[in-house]
Amino acid sequence: MRQYLIALIFSTAVFTTSNAQNAVPQLKPNSILKIQPSKTDSRIKEADTPHLILYNQEMNQGNLLVFLPGTGGIAEKGPEELFYLAVQQGYHVINLSYINTPAIAQICNGKELTDNSNCAEDFRMNRIYGTTPFDAVTDKPHDAIVNRLTKLLTYLVKNDKGGNWDKYLINNSPNWEQIAVAGQSQGGGMAAFIAKDHKVARVIDFSGGWDFSAKGKIATWYFKKSVTSPTLYYGTYHAQEPQARTILESYKAMNIPSTQIYALDLEVPDGKKAHSDGVRNTQYLSIWKELLGNGN
Repeated sequence: MRQYLIALIFSTAVFTTSNAQNAVPQLKPNSILKIQPSKTDSRIKEADTPHLILYNQEMNQGNLLVFLPGTGGIAEKGPEELFYLAVQQGYHVINLSYINTPAIAQICNGKELTDNSNCAEDFRMNRIYGTTPFDAVTDKPHDAIVNRLTKLLTYLVKNDKGGNWDKYLINNSPNWEQIAVAGQSQGGGMAAFIAKDHKVARVIDFSGGWDFSAKGKIATWYFKKSVTSPTLYYGTYHAQEPQARTILESYKAMNIPSTQIYALDLEVPDGKKAHSDGVRNTQYLSIWKELLGNGN
């Protein structure tokens, strides 16, 4: 069922956290859809909570922003303010529902990591593409992120003509050059991993995980040559989160320009976690605008 939300949005472009705007954004009109993965591929049974899709037909159509939630994240629940700003910036937005439990750090440690130094890479390959055997999780090939995205885009082409979704497909596969990939925690790492393999429009990594190849040694995939230029990568982390130093090390390994790494440092609201503050705290509105850039 199609739903609509009408409001207004404004923001001011500022580069650093010290100048972040405190005002909660007012929201611009968006078209919003929620579609269960099983509606797009009947084989999908797991993680069947809806994808969240947002766009505005009245704006010039730009790139697609595909966002991947972190471990335990539910796609239909946001982060809405970030997505509304992305629509304002010219993007169509998909918050993709996928199997995001267990976390990589829960599997690739101890003996599992000792026995396989490529554990994290194999895990991500399996969860993104479904083509690499990985017995430690039960994901099926049709559960993979790329299949879910492809099937969703195919469904939207057929069932939502006003969205012009065919722009984001080419030869029945995602048209990666028209797609910006983003995500939080596990999802941020997935976005960066995808950009290593495909030339995407932009990469936004919010506290994107901490994969290791051995105790105290970050995973080798971070150092792999990227098909996407490192100048299109953006990364954030909160200075107070426990893995801040490791996340920063991974960003440096991926050659993200220092001016495109954001060490967030505002006080975390009561009851919230520093690790997810970067995608939820609207005081970072101006930084979100820098991260997103101009979608069209």
